[in-house]
Amino acid sequence: MLSKILFKGGSNFPGKVALKLDKDILKTVCKNYNIIIITGTNGKTTTTSMVYNMLKDSDKPVITNNTGANMLTGIVSCFVENFSFKKCSKTVYAVIECDEANLTLLADYVTPDIITVTNLFRDQLDRYGEVYTTMDKILNGIKKVPLANLVLNGDEPLLGDLGLPNRTIYYGFKCGLRKSNTVDINADSKFCKKCKHPYKYNFITYSHLGDFYCDNCGYKRPNLDYSIDEIKEKSQDGSLVVIGGNEFYINQPGAYNMYNALCAYSIAKVCDIPESVIHDSLKTQKSSFGRQEIIDVEGREVRIILVKNPAGYNEAINSIKLDKRVFNLAVLLNDNYADGRDVSWIWDVNFESLSSLNIDNVLISGIRLYDMGVRLKVAGLDEKKFILCKDYSKLTDEIKECKQNRVYVLATYTSMIGFRKYLNSKGYIKKLW
Repeated sequence: MLSKILFKGGSNFPGKVALKLDKDILKTVCKNYNIIIITGTNGKTTTTSMVYNMLKDSDKPVITNNTGANMLTGIVSCFVENFSFKKCSKTVYAVIECDEANLTLLADYVTPDIITVTNLFRDQLDRYGEVYTTMDKILNGIKKVPLANLVLNGDEPLLGDLGLPNRTIYYGFKCGLRKSNTVDINADSKFCKKCKHPYKYNFITYSHLGDFYCDNCGYKRPNLDYSIDEIKEKSQDGSLVVIGGNEFYINQPGAYNMYNALCAYSIAKVCDIPESVIHDSLKTQKSSFGRQEIIDVEGREVRIILVKNPAGYNEAINSIKLDKRVFNLAVLLNDNYADGRDVSWIWDVNFESLSSLNIDNVLISGIRLYDMGVRLKVAGLDEKKFILCKDYSKLTDEIKECKQNRVYVLATYTSMIGFRKYLNSKGYIKKLW
């Protein structure tokens, strides 16, 4: 707690100190926990929050690293801060978000009950490389814990037929979200993992996810244990879907949040959480830490949406497109280490689809604001509406001056953190972490 006050953050600091004192401390502090690890490219933080809330709502003792501190130091911090010398007679759960490259490090010290992999997209190419490299990093961790249950996205082609001894549960969609069943040119994992032949699809949800099959070698999507069978309603505020014959309202918009909710549902079923608890928890789920988080800034409804790669960015744009009102748009682009130094990925984002929307002002900020300005101009957005904001003070002042009260903020990771810190310093956010 002291580190968070002194350093305006500190989610990793206790873990760094603890590991200096004892490199094997995780073995001690995580004893007696039923550990659920959530990894993958997109959706980790939101899914972690959903699972945590479901367990809490079912009156099970549970801890989590809910601020997104998902490296080994952040995970150690979570367990250290919750460590007690008293023995608990109840089953205590730990819902842990884990960076894809850190899973193999964590598996050296922890035998989790459940590991879930949400999806695999290109992300931080300078750190991870292509999706096949990321997959190898994850598999290196899973292979160390053959007794862990796997809860995997069956619509993700790389996650089928892994040949592992682990009990494996798959979730996915039984209905499409797009009219076309042709994969986008910039989508990842378009070629069969077995024979490299192009996949075909009975339907696509988004990017390369969907009901895939290879008509050359016969590899196809695995049988699903849990599925979204029907999408009844979609809006900028949430979705009404059918899972296992029952309706669930997901209090977060977009296809990616349907996946997050279905993943959380699948984990909850493995943990024997009652369906009624899952239903009520999803309906009342609050946005977590920059993921569709809504902040009031002088009467302006500022909705912060974390974006970090083409697939996630496109789905964030698709969720905004559900809003037919006039609104303001802020786009923040940084290139710090945690964002990825290479920002060429913004050219794979479908910004062109924004040009037809009712956008009043376009506020552009971040370290690479000029790169983003050029990209949006090429995409066909009206440059007369562009307002360049070189710092968060200018950005906040411009938000206050917006005529329309809704402002969507699309921000990469460190720009999201920086903007939230600034808003916290001005009293618009009460709780930073």
